[in-house]
Amino acid sequence: MRVASLSIAGVIFGGIALVAGLLLASLPAENGKVVLPGLSSQASVKSDTFGVPEIEATQREDTYRVLGYLHARDRLFQMELMRRRSAGRLAELFGAKALEADRKQRVYQMDRAAQRIVADLPPAQRLALQAYVDGVNQFIGNTRILPPEFLALRHHPEPWRPEDSILVELAMFQTLNGQEQDERMVSVMARALPQELVTFLTPDTDLYAKALIGGSLPRRFNPSIPLEALASLPGSKSTLALNQAVDAENVVSGSNNWVVAGSKTRDGRAMIASDMHLALNVPNIWYRADLSYGNRHIYGVTLPGAPAVILGGNDDVAWGFTNVTGDFLDLIRLETDPAHPGQYRTPQGWQAFSEHRETIRVKGEPDVMLTLRDSEWGPVSDQDLLGQPVAIKWIALEPHFVDLGLMDMDQARNTQQAMAVMNRFGGPPQNVVIADRDGHIAWTYMGRFPKRRGFDGLISQSWADGNFAWDGSIPPDELPRLLDPAEGFIVTANNRTLGRDYPYVIGHNWSLSYRAYRIEELLKNRSGLNEQDLLAIQLDTRSEILAFYQQLALDALDHLNEADDNLQKARNAIAAWDGYMQTGSIGAPILSEFRTRLAGAVFEKVVAAGQTLDPQFRYAWREMETPLRQLLTQRPKGVLNPRYQDDWQAMIVATLRQTVQALREKYPTVEPDQLTWGMTHPVNLRHPFSKVASALSGVLDMPAFDSDGCASVCVKVMDNAHGASERLVLSPSHSENALFHMPGGQSGHPLSAHYRDQQNFWRDGVALPMRSAKAGDVLQFVPRL
Repeated sequence: MRVASLSIAGVIFGGIALVAGLLLASLPAENGKVVLPGLSSQASVKSDTFGVPEIEATQREDTYRVLGYLHARDRLFQMELMRRRSAGRLAELFGAKALEADRKQRVYQMDRAAQRIVADLPPAQRLALQAYVDGVNQFIGNTRILPPEFLALRHHPEPWRPEDSILVELAMFQTLNGQEQDERMVSVMARALPQELVTFLTPDTDLYAKALIGGSLPRRFNPSIPLEALASLPGSKSTLALNQAVDAENVVSGSNNWVVAGSKTRDGRAMIASDMHLALNVPNIWYRADLSYGNRHIYGVTLPGAPAVILGGNDDVAWGFTNVTGDFLDLIRLETDPAHPGQYRTPQGWQAFSEHRETIRVKGEPDVMLTLRDSEWGPVSDQDLLGQPVAIKWIALEPHFVDLGLMDMDQARNTQQAMAVMNRFGGPPQNVVIADRDGHIAWTYMGRFPKRRGFDGLISQSWADGNFAWDGSIPPDELPRLLDPAEGFIVTANNRTLGRDYPYVIGHNWSLSYRAYRIEELLKNRSGLNEQDLLAIQLDTRSEILAFYQQLALDALDHLNEADDNLQKARNAIAAWDGYMQTGSIGAPILSEFRTRLAGAVFEKVVAAGQTLDPQFRYAWREMETPLRQLLTQRPKGVLNPRYQDDWQAMIVATLRQTVQALREKYPTVEPDQLTWGMTHPVNLRHPFSKVASALSGVLDMPAFDSDGCASVCVKVMDNAHGASERLVLSPSHSENALFHMPGGQSGHPLSAHYRDQQNFWRDGVALPMRSAKAGDVLQFVPRL
């Protein structure tokens, strides 16, 4: 028995040693020599102390060939997931649990779109893309042992294709502006509610709004409450609407960015600040790189799977992005008739749907066949809208709307040239702020914007009569721009930047303007600014939004004859709130939850009306704060559920009681007046594997921490699984002073020294130099002789 036990133990330890050996052997080399076919001449990579590569090559194509190799070396599994998620091929890796996600994704037919886009690229872009692809494949083909995720899945990646890089870009389109929910929501509202009520509930402005150009007036705002329309809504018999179908936060993939002119800084340097808010995962979405070739130099963050520096600078200009949050997708209502089976009506008459079949391969199970339908306007959604089929008209699927033109930022020498590049680039539409080395600043739009004819895109409509259409895109020279304003700064934060005098409708559901307002507040009376000052603004947690609810709660409690122990402690906490969303802020958890629950109570009848037509209906308008405050301030009759008998005071107190009770149940060991924001606001960055195998969390995830910041109502956007994916402050004339940090690290390999070495700087808001000291690691890339 003892011999048998020792044998079993030997097998176990031997297996552990084998696994450990494989994992260590899969660590990529940062020194040595690599033969890279296709190079025109030798290239080198010097890595800094955080593993950030500085690539030096002779030609642009050589640089992207090396970048492709490095992306694959450090982030291959991330790239694999991105291309598969975009194409709807996750079930091949993860089995039946990914099947439904693949079904929905296949509807967009993004692999087909990627093939069209590659064929449509200008020759110079296609050449650079092919070089990048060759670099990726050189790593895949030559590496002896693949990264750990591939070993665990027993999967060897297919060769990388040019189409795969486009799929990665299309995934960013989908993240930033490819959602259908806004149009579905408002289409249901338009059917369920009177028109004046829909307008009231979907404004494009708020107390903090300020347009950059196009005048000061919004396009969509009804300042008077439609009392009759609200009072006519029947009361809900369910409390489902209270907390599940009203989204008061409505978190968006967005960002903060701003630029200050030389007149606002210590020594005349212009600077940009940019923090992009995206899903927080391990590894981080971005990969830092510094590229030099010929007489060109460009640096910043790149997206693994695609060539080009996304955010950063060259020696003359710097740039940063925020999501436009515009309307770039239309759901076209398809008119069908039993008398014309398999057809839909078009301006040319009845036309047959085109169909094709696709195969979804499912790991460990039989393949699944899928029939997809197309219309002349785009793919047909798998989800009807108000009982009718709809086609998806989306910029990411349009001919000539997508390209890789951001690579041309290596040529921009001033703000004017940079704006011209951005206006022509077919990427996900963004606000761009730009600074140049002479102290000039600018703002414009990046991307292709649909030029709608006959409608504004807010609700789903039929295009069968020919009155509605997209007439291509807005010409680049007609996109909005602003150069060197008198204030000496420009700010965007996913808010509405256009007044109604701008001739085109870009969007409807803009983000609440408070973040942009707060950044302006911190900039307007300042001078002598430096990089550290701008980083401090990125970390600001002031939330004036919740001050309104603080006063509302205190007024209600002060007029209450008797308050039980819970309410008294709640009052103490609310009165103690310091106006900031810091980890130690008392009262912030109550006020945040109170606002969310108030929105549910105030809009309960609206949600109930929507759910009579669509049980999945949710009210999630980013400028919800405007009608919410109007109603809470004026308190008209007929708005609330009949159980409150038009007693707003009773509703507010009841909502406070529900808030405190919910927090007590969630945090039973902490009294309401001792509960801090940090206790309720943990941030946990997780690797895809740990989400299904929690035992791996200690190895794969970043340690969880209590965070300050908030989901959407302060400048420092930080929430669990969503927040600042990087923070950058950069002057193109003084890149040596640039500040940067991001979560995690450069490497996606959990045993790498660069897997988590930037995490604590990002977590604590500690500035890192954008260009750190060299670590002495040099990787030489040589052409095949």
